[in-house]
Amino acid sequence: MEDLSKKLIIWYQQNKRELPWRKSSDPYKIWLSEVILQQTRVNQGLNYYLKFENRFPDIYSLAEGSEDEVYKLWQGLGYYNRAQNLLHAARTIVKEYGGRFPEEKEELLKIKGIGSYTASAVASMAFGKPTPVVDGNVFRVLSRVFGLYTPIDTAKGKKEFSSLAGKLMAGHPPGIFNQALMEFGALWCKPKNPDCTHCIFFKRCYARKKNAVLALPVKKPKPKVTDRYFYYLVTETQNGKILMNKRGSNDIWKNLYDFPLFTLQEKSEPLQTLDQPPFQSILPGLVYALSDISREYIHLLTHQRIHAVFIRIFVENFPEQSPEKGLLLIEKNKIEKYPVPRLLEQYLQDQKLIKHH
Repeated sequence: MEDLSKKLIIWYQQNKRELPWRKSSDPYKIWLSEVILQQTRVNQGLNYYLKFENRFPDIYSLAEGSEDEVYKLWQGLGYYNRAQNLLHAARTIVKEYGGRFPEEKEELLKIKGIGSYTASAVASMAFGKPTPVVDGNVFRVLSRVFGLYTPIDTAKGKKEFSSLAGKLMAGHPPGIFNQALMEFGALWCKPKNPDCTHCIFFKRCYARKKNAVLALPVKKPKPKVTDRYFYYLVTETQNGKILMNKRGSNDIWKNLYDFPLFTLQEKSEPLQTLDQPPFQSILPGLVYALSDISREYIHLLTHQRIHAVFIRIFVENFPEQSPEKGLLLIEKNKIEKYPVPRLLEQYLQDQKLIKHH
């Protein structure tokens, strides 16, 4: 194991990517990068990191940031609970820890919004604590090199891989070792078509010897993906306003803005949805003109496939009071300021209501 770890660190020092958060031991920058890069490729996450670092250069400025602004900067990254956790943790660290990150993983885990993965990353990379960081890249490398078939998305698997990573780390700088293992998985031991012939672990890799490279790592069987049909009502007024809805339910799009929505389990004729209660509660007594029915947008989530259609109508004006709780009339030319799900972002870009980023 010692030889393996040394090879890995030497490879990292020769091949690592020059990334801005690697030039600093500032726990804020390391934490920010790790939160952004969860479920996000580096080439996509880098631009988001730079935007956040520019707007919120330290934990204090982020803690003072508004929810809408943080969500707007996050727009397009998905998994919006990460943005919520980012802001909540920043405020907790400023309020309860005086703006200083705790050094130990156990103390970091006490902060709501910081999970085991992120706590390990900050503790090891910022403070040199021997806590292994296990992400998708690490699962892939270790499962292939050592021939581990325990499903990685189980408690048993996570414990087994973390224990092995900890043994490999022993006697080496924790932050460098963790980054080396993750970087090797990202750049060399890729999910498909890794260059096994020239791999530093060519002689000892179980997966190469057993022709099991594509079989590892192992995951539990995926649950069935369900189809849902979303019908959005895009209501515009003659004086340039548009009716939007701030999502307050505890779902993946919490605190984002969208349009009034009617959801079905089966496909329907879009115009028929205008007669359904959710839309009739908005439209009663109002004279409206149909402007457009969009194409079908398909948006993939972990266990869902969303089919969305946008029904655009014009009305003369709306009463001063919004007809339903959570609805608000905003200036159409200011819609760019509001954080929206990626699905709506695509529609708004197609309609030239917001710019392409």
